[in-house]
Amino acid sequence: MAAAYRAPGQIITSLLDTDWYKLTMMQGVHHKYPNANVAWEFRCRNAENLAPYLGEIRDQIDRLASLALSRDESAYLSGFPYLSPDFIRFLELYRFRPEYVATYMEGSELCIVIDGPWSHSILFEIVILAIISEVRNRVLHPDASIDQAVSRLRDKLGTLRRDYTSAQLADFRLADFGTRRRLSQPVQEAIIGVLAEEFPGQFVGTSNVDIARRHGLAPMGTMAHEWVMAHQQLGSRLVDSQRAALEAWVQEYRGHLGVALTDTITLDAFLADFDLYFAKLFDGLRHDSGDPLVFAEKCIRHYERLGIDPRGKTLIFSDALTFDSAMAIKQALEGRIRTSFGIGTSLTCDLPGVTPMNIVIKMVSCNGQPVAKISDAPGKATTRDPEYVHYLRSVFNVDTPPTPGP
Repeated sequence: MAAAYRAPGQIITSLLDTDWYKLTMMQGVHHKYPNANVAWEFRCRNAENLAPYLGEIRDQIDRLASLALSRDESAYLSGFPYLSPDFIRFLELYRFRPEYVATYMEGSELCIVIDGPWSHSILFEIVILAIISEVRNRVLHPDASIDQAVSRLRDKLGTLRRDYTSAQLADFRLADFGTRRRLSQPVQEAIIGVLAEEFPGQFVGTSNVDIARRHGLAPMGTMAHEWVMAHQQLGSRLVDSQRAALEAWVQEYRGHLGVALTDTITLDAFLADFDLYFAKLFDGLRHDSGDPLVFAEKCIRHYERLGIDPRGKTLIFSDALTFDSAMAIKQALEGRIRTSFGIGTSLTCDLPGVTPMNIVIKMVSCNGQPVAKISDAPGKATTRDPEYVHYLRSVFNVDTPPTPGP
């Protein structure tokens, strides 16, 4: 491995080279919690030695300060009726503040802490993950090319057409969720271009706002874990925090962006709070951890118990999916509930000989107090304060390990 590396240019070149849910959450924060201060921490789950890339990662983070919303980008955002003019004006003035980011090594472990006002630091997560992934991939896989990525995708599309009928693929709804762990920005853009033209089902869009804008695609996404986690310290009783997060979202978007994320404090705890009021207000639910079919069965039964026909609701699956695993879920739930799929790393970082990174940045505190995620997959739990997690489990009656499905 090289001892040092310098990239041939700026990796993030647009303020909109991020995921849509970052902007939608940012508007909610701007309107409702402008004085909230939060902290995030980076974690590499597969324990790679990232020390050789530290200098370039820091340099790329510093370069973010040069970005600003262009007139064309501002006009594009103005076309969404649920993005308010005052928020778009805020974005026009927004600049990344690299001083909110501390980047250092502890032995061979790369440590990144983002700490600052929520509305001014929220956009760092996606771009930093994309920077780390691309800097590392340029060194380890210098010969990886767009042509290889496109060829691999076309092979997978050919397999889909061979293994499934046109009728089975007709309502296979797919979105790209691959910004955070992509091989590179050019590879992600090329992959999206092929999907938009050749996907045999319904390619519904991408989470990447910049690519969506330039290619005339729908930007996809609603909320992430940080929205629900922060509400643990935003004034409501802890036991009411999930309901407070959902209510704040409903009040902000008034029926738009109606997909709720379910696994911040396990699915069981979420469904206990997701009563008839919320079940009618939200169009569907997103799965991000645990067994997807266990998740689906619980959601279907929950809707049925509330007297709601599940066939009018949508489940979005986004946990480490491939075409094969997505199609297996789709076929298992056919005719019982609508499905849609967000596929990320296996689209944008799937090339011969390339092992993608398993990296995340998760919120760890809000207003100086701990927050936590208790996932349905134990390896996805996030905390820096085990005592707080124990308290959170007790408040929400969460067993250890998570309760099994039906």
